[in-house]
Amino acid sequence: MSQNEIPVSEEEIKAVEEEVKTFESFKNAFERDAQKDITTLLRSLLVSSVVLDASDIHIEPEEERTKLRIRVDGILHDILFFEGKHYKGLLSRIKLVSGLKLNITQKSQDGRFTLLFGKEEIEMRVSTLPSEYGESIAIRILNPKGLMGLEELGLRKEILDIFNKQIAQPNGMIIVTGPTGCGKTTTLYAALKKIQKSEIKIITIEDPIEYHLEGISQSQVNPKKGYDFATGLQTIVRQDPDVILVGEIRDKETATISLQAALTGHLVLTTLHTNDAAGTIVRLMALGEKPSNIAPALNLAVAQRLVRKVCRHCSSLKAPSKGEEAYLKQNLKSLAKRMPKAFKIPETKGCIKCNNTGYKGRTGIYEFFLIDDEMEAFIAKSPSIAELRKKAEQRGMITVKQDGLLKAIEGITTLEEVKRVAGE
Repeated sequence: MSQNEIPVSEEEIKAVEEEVKTFESFKNAFERDAQKDITTLLRSLLVSSVVLDASDIHIEPEEERTKLRIRVDGILHDILFFEGKHYKGLLSRIKLVSGLKLNITQKSQDGRFTLLFGKEEIEMRVSTLPSEYGESIAIRILNPKGLMGLEELGLRKEILDIFNKQIAQPNGMIIVTGPTGCGKTTTLYAALKKIQKSEIKIITIEDPIEYHLEGISQSQVNPKKGYDFATGLQTIVRQDPDVILVGEIRDKETATISLQAALTGHLVLTTLHTNDAAGTIVRLMALGEKPSNIAPALNLAVAQRLVRKVCRHCSSLKAPSKGEEAYLKQNLKSLAKRMPKAFKIPETKGCIKCNNTGYKGRTGIYEFFLIDDEMEAFIAKSPSIAELRKKAEQRGMITVKQDGLLKAIEGITTLEEVKRVAGE
């Protein structure tokens, strides 16, 4: 076992699972273990967070105390405040296992370690940031159980069929867009799992490698050593791959090589930071690419968000109010045929199973911007985002917000949740 690993036995996991079922019981366990040594406290913190399906842990020093928060289903929850002496011990221990320098306090640092969670290996990505009262610590929990199949992502049947058809293409580019933490990597990994077979070679270049996939060659960028996305891509293309995953397109050089790879017999999967699928074209143009290079290379642009699903143990269905019904009809006007004449929508309550939030788990809401011959010709005219969006909607594209509202009608999520994520 290396210095960058923290082992947790099956017995310890079982004990925590029986004890920690709510945020309050997490707080109680932390306060109890704070009376023990720092190694035990850190292990308790990590295991409790994993058991509660947290995606992130935030340790934030304040003037006289330190705040602990965890992110569950995309929402941050306050757990407790604790003493400064425990903060200093946790900071030192986390830095040590993450391979960070203990004596550097005025610069941000990034590291990682592995939680040996019984038979599972859970990667923990650590970031420290100098703040007014000490170093703020953020830990991203990369739990392998977050890896899903395409069928589990929440894709409606018609867009799942489109996606399956597009990832089976021998060449072209598929771009998934959306803000940080919206599940872009999960979607791309699900696609790789679907198409992976011995007959094709898949290579990825990522920053960082979030999950390790069997049978796939994964490469991590290292800018300090001159190995960035563009440099790595040039090398990957010479490795005779069939499918290439590029973690993110951030600059013109990476965009150019990715588009060229898509035009020369490779299927390229990648991500881009834009607000919607139509914005993909304009974002690539803003990086310096010409529409004449983008249109023939791009097969599909996907925009996505994550919404919380209602808790199946405590939620109920209710008839929508006049205002809610009017809101749904207005926003789903172009999809009137999909709306049932009579329907009910979910109402949340809260119970011990969902930490009294009314929600448990998340699902994706999507829009698919398919590039066919007609759309390719339209892109060649350098249209604006608004013009692209209008054209796509005229040709049947369902927006992220509309997909969310359809899921509310289906009883999966609430109107409030869709508005929170996709906007009013």
